[in-house]
Order: sequence, then C-alpha cells, then structure tokens
Amino acid sequence: MLVLLPPSEGKAASGDGEPVALDRLSLPGLTAARGAVLDALVGLCRGDEDTAAEVLGLTPGLRGEIAKNAGLPAAGARPAAEVYTGVLFDNLGLATLDAAAYDRAERSLLVFSGLWGAVRISDRIPSYRCSMGVKLPPLGALGAYWRSATATVLPEVADGLVLDLRSSAYAAAWKPAGEVASRTATVRVLQERDGKRTVVSHFNKATKGRIVRDLLVAGAEPKTPDELMDALLALGHHVELAAEGTARRPWQLDVVVTEVH
Repeated sequence: MLVLLPPSEGKAASGDGEPVALDRLSLPGLTAARGAVLDALVGLCRGDEDTAAEVLGLTPGLRGEIAKNAGLPAAGARPAAEVYTGVLFDNLGLATLDAAAYDRAERSLLVFSGLWGAVRISDRIPSYRCSMGVKLPPLGALGAYWRSATATVLPEVADGLVLDLRSSAYAAAWKPAGEVASRTATVRVLQERDGKRTVVSHFNKATKGRIVRDLLVAGAEPKTPDELMDALLALGHHVELAAEGTARRPWQLDVVVTEVH
C-alpha cells in the first residue's frame, strides 16, 4: 500500500545536522527537478523581499520565512517525519508508533511537497516554506512542473493499492491514470448531524491522520480498494463507497463521522 499525504504549512525548525543531500533522498528520479526548484526558491528569497513575499503568498507575520528559505542550502536537515507538523500529522502520531508500525510508515507513506516533489518520512530535509500552489520564477506553477517530473517516477513505486489523501493543490503534482487509477482510492470526510451530511475541513485532516494511524498500527495490508473498505470497517470507521474507480478516475470513499474533535 502506498499512502499519499499532503505536507503541513507549519513545520518544525530545521535540525543541527548536515544540510540536505539531494542525491540521498528517495525517488532519485526527482533529483534534478528538486535541484531546480531549490535553486529557484533560494534565488527568489535572496533577492527582493517584497517580490519573494508576493510570489510565496506570505503575510507580514510570515516574512521571516524568506530568510529561512534563503539559507536552505546550509540549513540542518532532519527526517521529514519530524519536520511536518499540523493536524493530520498530529493525529497520525508518527513519534508514538511502535517499531513495526513505524517501519510500515517508512515503507508506505509519501509526503508531497512544493519544494521536494515527494519524500519518504525518513528523508532528511530542512524546514522550508513553499506551497504547491506557488508560481515560482522561472519554473512556473509548481503543480504543473512536478506533474511532468513525477509522470514516470511515481508509477514505478505505485505497485499496489494507492490511498490518496492529498488536498487538491498537491493532487495536481501527480494524477494516477490508467491501471494505477483503477486501484487508487480517495477519501472524503463527511459529518452526519440530524440526518444531514456536510463536508468538514479542519477535521478532515484529523480523521485522515487517524485512518492512516489505525491502518499502520493494525498492520493492515489491503491490496485493493475493496479490501481497504473492509479494513477500515473492521477498525471501526464508517465507510461507504461513493464511486467505483475506472482508468480515468480513482475510487471515491466516504468516511462518515458523527463527532468531530
């Protein structure tokens, strides 16, 4: 099973160790593209601050991110599992998994990134600020840029069930197609209250984090979307099939919650 996750906007501080080594990151087919985005981002942030803030969509309170990006080549790197924070990762709780579950997380989780394309949780990276929605000179829209770079790399590692939990901005970086799409499942989180169902936002991330954690802790290894539904039902989640997958679109599953917390 391959689980596709979005990153978090908030990130822990960079570490005290060695800087990122692009040639040591997983998915080596993305190395050249990563180098180009890193050079473009650092160049932008070492230039005019107002321009960098506009391109990156930074509010005045986040202007310190520009200097952080400018220093990325020398910044200490740490495992991506320690860099990404936020609601989804808080509920996933990587640091509290036992050894077996953490090993499964290292093998199955892939975090998408405007800067790195996609990384494993064991990849050592510095803290950065660059969302997938950015149009980064001279590369342009990062979603489209990474879509080209991932077109041949991602299908090589997506050799089983793909559980796609990314937000729309990060889903733009790679869209499973053909045979891969037919064994890919996306998840929508709905809250049911007084007989009515609504899409939740903040708690969408929390629920997705819990789903992944439950699968990892249980040692579940579903091979198809049908087996994924069975596994989630067995773990106590209310799951319904919204649409079966085809060669053009993934399976769509609804997870229904009655309480959001």
